Amino acid sequence: MATILDVQQLLKRFGIFVYIGDRKTNLEMMEVEIKELYHSNLINIQEFQKAVLLLRSEIQHENNSGRTGDR
Repeated sequence: MATILDVQQLLKRFGIFVYIGDRKTNLEMMEVEIKELYHSNLINIQEFQKAVLLLRSEIQHENNSGRTGDR
């Protein structure tokens, strides 16, 4: 698992499609869904860790790119 598309494909395996319209909110909702899959024992620890790491990295990137004029 190396990209957000991989995370989306993982969710798709379970019939989960996330589209809210806002990229950051989409990423946060995907993280919630991944946690639910893990807590339900539907994905293993490696899939969970990789997916959450990717999602959090992208969320952080979205947070940083949203800042304008910060010094």
